[in-house]
Amino acid sequence: MAADQINPLPDGSMLAAIDLGSNSFHLIIAKTEHEEMRPVEVLAEKVQLGAGLENDRLSQEAIDRGLDCLSRFAQLLGSVEPQRIRVVGTNALRQAENRLDFTLPAREILGTRVDVIYGREEARLVYLGVAHTLADDAHSRLVIDIGGGSTEFIIGQRFEPQKLESLQMGCVSFSRDFFPDAGISAANYRRAYDRARVETSHIRYRYSAEHWAECVGSSGTLNAIESIVVLNGWSDSGITRKALSELESKLLTFEHFDQIKLDGLTESRRNVIVAGVAITSALFDILGIEQMRASKGALREGVIYDLMGRLSHEDVRERTVNALIQRYSADEHTGAIVERRCATFFSATRGSWRLENEDWELLHWAARTHEIGMAISHKHFNRHTAYLLRNADLPGFSQEEQEQLAILTLGQRGKIHPELFTGLAKGTRRRLGYLLTIIRLAVCFKYVEVLEQLPEFAVNAEKDALALGFPEGWLDEHPLTFSELTSEQDYLRKIGLELTYS
Repeated sequence: MAADQINPLPDGSMLAAIDLGSNSFHLIIAKTEHEEMRPVEVLAEKVQLGAGLENDRLSQEAIDRGLDCLSRFAQLLGSVEPQRIRVVGTNALRQAENRLDFTLPAREILGTRVDVIYGREEARLVYLGVAHTLADDAHSRLVIDIGGGSTEFIIGQRFEPQKLESLQMGCVSFSRDFFPDAGISAANYRRAYDRARVETSHIRYRYSAEHWAECVGSSGTLNAIESIVVLNGWSDSGITRKALSELESKLLTFEHFDQIKLDGLTESRRNVIVAGVAITSALFDILGIEQMRASKGALREGVIYDLMGRLSHEDVRERTVNALIQRYSADEHTGAIVERRCATFFSATRGSWRLENEDWELLHWAARTHEIGMAISHKHFNRHTAYLLRNADLPGFSQEEQEQLAILTLGQRGKIHPELFTGLAKGTRRRLGYLLTIIRLAVCFKYVEVLEQLPEFAVNAEKDALALGFPEGWLDEHPLTFSELTSEQDYLRKIGLELTYS
């Protein structure tokens, strides 16, 4: 592989994860010990990024709150190497059309990129975090995570999730939509409860009690509810439907969020607890939950364990790509040819073009999957490939990674349309332009390599230029390749790269 090989993590390695939730931001710094992680620093701040989301755009005030929080988090990250830090954004950033206004300055503050993840990927990581806090038994379990803007549902056994779902309902969004001006009434509560039932209705049969043996809650809302019902004597342990009814009745005696006073309720949860209880009650009723216990494991822990796997060559993304190739019966031999040629170009250009390991990963996956669209149609197969990579649930991949894979596979041949890079930051456009050049040339040469061995040839890269030098007479003997390179000159010039060959 062209990228630097990464050795398995030794004990004592420092890792960090940041969860940019719709309600709170969470930081965990951990040390590896015997293939497990031991938290060294855990920090959470109520940011309510989701409260600043209007018409699918984040307000400047919400962006500023988030960046201020990350500036404080950054002070704790000095002991962790940048490649061992992962930052994930959830529902608020998924929805925000102006997410780059936040993610780009966040990257500057933290020294690492922000991965906005899809709901089902969030669910997978939540399950991973929860599973590592539970006994390793064979019982099936339902894990529920009520966040600020979305709720995740996972059925799994041991460390393997089997069903994943993410619904658009959360304690911040429900507080905003159903409890205007922080007022509490029986009517408003009922509307929130009914909406949660409606949202959950289409998954009720797949996630009802007959499909699992125990129910586990994750993250702040459900941990808060468990703490409240136990400390107030409504439950001996865990959350029960009877305890929820007691909590509902008590909350409805208050008229405003500011009036709520309950043992176990923290100030940071006061403005979202009513909506959280409404959602939880609806889930208990529609899914047939009798009891739920809360787990201390959550998304941030799942990100740490997933990162440990990535750094130890147990990357779930490799498994996902292998499954895609099998599902769509892609030609693995051709994919391997394109990958090897990409590796050649990557090695020759990475210094001049300042490419990183993560760039090789994208090329590696794009090369292996570049023909999966042929399962739909040979005509315009690159479009079909891009569609699948952009829209499929791909465990382990962020939204940005899926979008960039789609760009690379869509632009692998033919004209490069200007809208291909629409909406991307300037630095990202330049980097993807380099990667697109590499995969286009690899695809160009694959038709030669299928039939014969490609000779050794020179590759020299400068900032915005690439020169290829072939053995004397070779291009004359391969007129089709010569013609394709001539076309590539024109295509690549339109994205600011000068290709020469001789």
